[in-house]
Amino acid sequence: MPAHDAHLGQPVPRVDGRAKVTGVARYPSDRPLAHPAYAFLVTSAVARGHIRAFDLQEARSVAGLLDILTYENVGSQVKPPPPPGGKGKANTTTMETARIWHAGQIIAVVLADSYESAREAAHRVKVVYEAQEPTASFGSEGAQTEALADVEEGHEDPAVGDAEGAWKHSPVRIDARYATPTQHHNPLELFTTTCLWEGERLIIHEPSQFVTGLAAGVARQLGIEPNRVRVHSEYVGGAFGSRGGLTHRTAWIAVAARRLGRPVKLVATREQGFTIATYRVETQHRVRLGASAEGHLQALVHEGWELTSRPSTYNVSGTETTARLYACPNVATRVSVVHADRSTPGFMRAPPDLPYMFALESAMDELAVALQLDPIELRRRNESERDPITGRPYTSRSLLQCFEQGAAAFGWAHRRPEPRSMRAGEWLIGLGCATAAYPSNVGAATARISLRGEQARIQIGAHDIGTGAYTAIALTAADRLRLPLSNISVELGDSDLPPAGLAAGSSHTAGICNVVARACEQILARRAQPRHAPAAGAIEVYAENLPDGAPANGIEMLYAGQMAAARGGELPGRIAYGFGAQFVEVRVHERTGEIRTPRALGAFAAGTIVNPLTARSQFIGGMIWGISAALHEATQIDARLARYHNADLAEYLVPVNADIGELEVIMVPEQDTRVNPLGVKGIGELGTVGMNAAVANAVYHATGCRVRELPIRLEKLLHAPRLQRSPHA
Repeated sequence: MPAHDAHLGQPVPRVDGRAKVTGVARYPSDRPLAHPAYAFLVTSAVARGHIRAFDLQEARSVAGLLDILTYENVGSQVKPPPPPGGKGKANTTTMETARIWHAGQIIAVVLADSYESAREAAHRVKVVYEAQEPTASFGSEGAQTEALADVEEGHEDPAVGDAEGAWKHSPVRIDARYATPTQHHNPLELFTTTCLWEGERLIIHEPSQFVTGLAAGVARQLGIEPNRVRVHSEYVGGAFGSRGGLTHRTAWIAVAARRLGRPVKLVATREQGFTIATYRVETQHRVRLGASAEGHLQALVHEGWELTSRPSTYNVSGTETTARLYACPNVATRVSVVHADRSTPGFMRAPPDLPYMFALESAMDELAVALQLDPIELRRRNESERDPITGRPYTSRSLLQCFEQGAAAFGWAHRRPEPRSMRAGEWLIGLGCATAAYPSNVGAATARISLRGEQARIQIGAHDIGTGAYTAIALTAADRLRLPLSNISVELGDSDLPPAGLAAGSSHTAGICNVVARACEQILARRAQPRHAPAAGAIEVYAENLPDGAPANGIEMLYAGQMAAARGGELPGRIAYGFGAQFVEVRVHERTGEIRTPRALGAFAAGTIVNPLTARSQFIGGMIWGISAALHEATQIDARLARYHNADLAEYLVPVNADIGELEVIMVPEQDTRVNPLGVKGIGELGTVGMNAAVANAVYHATGCRVRELPIRLEKLLHAPRLQRSPHA
């Protein structure tokens, strides 16, 4: 663990932990309400077309039915939400019109006195469709490709030098294609919304990563003033992007509550969560690397294609990271979107970097093989203290320290470089590694703190999505005010509190801790004045923190429900990233192709670690998610109908305890005074980046079979030598 001073940096159990494990913590759908109605969604059975008619007679016969909302009776009452994060020129709609954009689209909301009655009536709704042939994915007939530079204002593909020419003349070249699948959020807490009207004011209880943004967005959808909407989301049962933007469901539940004049509660099913929420974008890549005979990069060309919906240009554009990761004088990138009859994708833990870094870090491993060079040595020879695209220096870069400490702890020196050279009985052993990198973003934030005697109360419209924000804020305040942690109370997740932006992009902890520290400084300055001696009563301050590099009107943007942050890749005169090194051991059964992951290790350098205990949990969770992305997760789609096959937890595969053995985390000490005043870098997403590539590289080392399309399952290894089925099997 890093050295600590006072409270900040101490490994402290979550201050909200007892409330969560005893059931005292109330999640949005747990809120007790007087005389609520219950909603159940009807979703489209086709992926493209129009609704010709509804037959509601049988549904209306169900006892307890209250109302059925469709485009015919409420379609004009709601404006469609923007794409996630405001990225893209449009979004799909739901009940605004009769149009069907994708399978599983919300087309009706059934309301009843009980959940059971609402569900039964929803199943009795009959829909007549005018269906059209859908386009499911890459390569499907009707898919339309657009280069982002041509259709998205302000988009620039990072580039420097003459990459094409340099690649053609490089002594050693790699040219490979990679692919990552659609993957879906499956948080423990289902996608829920509860709405009630208190006079002219709408109250929303919904798990959210941006309560202020949700309140402002729903207000725009309904055409009312933002101060007439209040959102509560004190606890969130899993998010990492799934609660990051406006949903299609919220405004319709608000309309339902207004029509009925009573609270309405929606708890969508697990299956519906696959189509009413966003998901990880499906990607394809072509990576070309050119190097000298000594292993110095001379050219890097990364082309990416991302699937999106028909009207949207939503994209993640991970070349922002891959273009600047290593020293290379010639870089070219290009990102395109491919339109199909799908819902608009969105944020999912490390949205750009997990798929794009899989391609680059796999290609780096292939280059190391071609050069007969150790993969870590290859990265050492291409280390750079500056961004090769702009020449700006990194605020800190401890990548090599991560590889050195990680390799020593993992036992990398015992690795034999030849594929298929390590085994334990019938199990082939493979060791793989990859770089982790994520921009150190910092969100603008505001906060209110009151101090009465030795008791401090912190109010901030921030969010704890399970990452430990309550504890990080309390630690920061206790550290700065020199108070016991037990004397600090923290209130979060209410849009009536001072806003703190979106809990995303690994920007939240840095943003909220810095503004709390600033507020505490104001408290101490006020307390030092004679009229504010401890006996004089309470002191209350309001503070704002606009990070260097954030929009000049960032605080006004926050109050308007818009994200305002300083992005690590776009800071004035510098660039800020967190770095790590991922190591994994896989074992592949020689005859069956069965894959096991007995151990993994991650070494990470991310500036000031506010709470090493919860930080370790975040790193481990990210590593597990990365292994899951490599070996397990894929949402399978019927190419004919553009409908998901495995929209449930029975067939959507995620790892369990038996799938992963030993997990080890090393937090490499790092001080960075240029990233933000507290030196905090985000870690929630850093821990997952690169792990999928490390797994793929380990599988190659074990088997000699290079798998370039995720997930890696045993059927993809059957063509490897000695992994083919026996003719007698």
